[in-house]
Amino acid sequence: MDTMRDRFAPVVSRLLDDDPRVAVVLAEIGRDGFADARLRHPERVINVGIREQLLVGAGAGLALTGMRPIVHTFASFLVERPFEQVKLDLGHQDVGAVLVSAAASFDWPAGGFTHMAPGDVALLDTLDGWTVHVPGHPDEAETLLRHAVAAGDDKVYVRLSVQSNAEARPVDGARFHTVREGRSGVVVAVGPMLDNVLAATEGLDVTVLYATTVRPFDTDALRAATLAAGTDVVLVEPYLAGTSTTAANDALADVPHRVLGLGVGRAELRRYGTITEHLTAHGLDPRALRERIGGFLGG
Repeated sequence: MDTMRDRFAPVVSRLLDDDPRVAVVLAEIGRDGFADARLRHPERVINVGIREQLLVGAGAGLALTGMRPIVHTFASFLVERPFEQVKLDLGHQDVGAVLVSAAASFDWPAGGFTHMAPGDVALLDTLDGWTVHVPGHPDEAETLLRHAVAAGDDKVYVRLSVQSNAEARPVDGARFHTVREGRSGVVVAVGPMLDNVLAATEGLDVTVLYATTVRPFDTDALRAATLAAGTDVVLVEPYLAGTSTTAANDALADVPHRVLGLGVGRAELRRYGTITEHLTAHGLDPRALRERIGGFLGG
């Protein structure tokens, strides 16, 4: 099966053909995937070199002219390194772009911590007005990419990962979807965490919600799920643990509730290892999730 990033360049190349507003801005990473598209649209496939601040600034400049820029590189170079440009060139100037990242939290362990960005979504949470998509399958990534580009002039972040669930689910770029219903708690599985969550909660009497669009947070879906399952909530996210606990707490502010946020820990793992080893070390494998979810929900 191809990865989300394998799907990225072909989908965006077709969008370049179909929509004259669309432009792609790259910083070396990913340029080979757009070689043919650059021949067809040399003025709309732009490689700024290894200059990540310019990457975002150029995207914002295109947006100011009425274009719909898609800005792409690894998450650590897209959100963290040029954060001032994300805040000012896009946010302060009130223009939109589609930021599409790769490498996620630890997709390329051999790259070390410079190529990891478990705090990307939490960092964007300090800014106003961002939509954040976290697909869990290449088919979902294609759907959400198309949603993002079609979203007028909104500011959208699409977080691609090599981690993937075995099958795609219906996604609409807005709502959480109910995968399993129960009466003893709600577990929200974000993007590629779904398969591990389903394995971990097998036989537990819990509702499982699947979230691929995490900002805006789907308050209505969470509240509806708690009507039957109760107000104990576990969030399982493929990025910094606790990123969405505030959103869940706000959603349930008028009722007694408990929230547990599971995800990538703050401690830096200094051995490269593999993706599977990182998942285990952060307690995101099915066995550890079973213990942590079951312990919290009392089952």
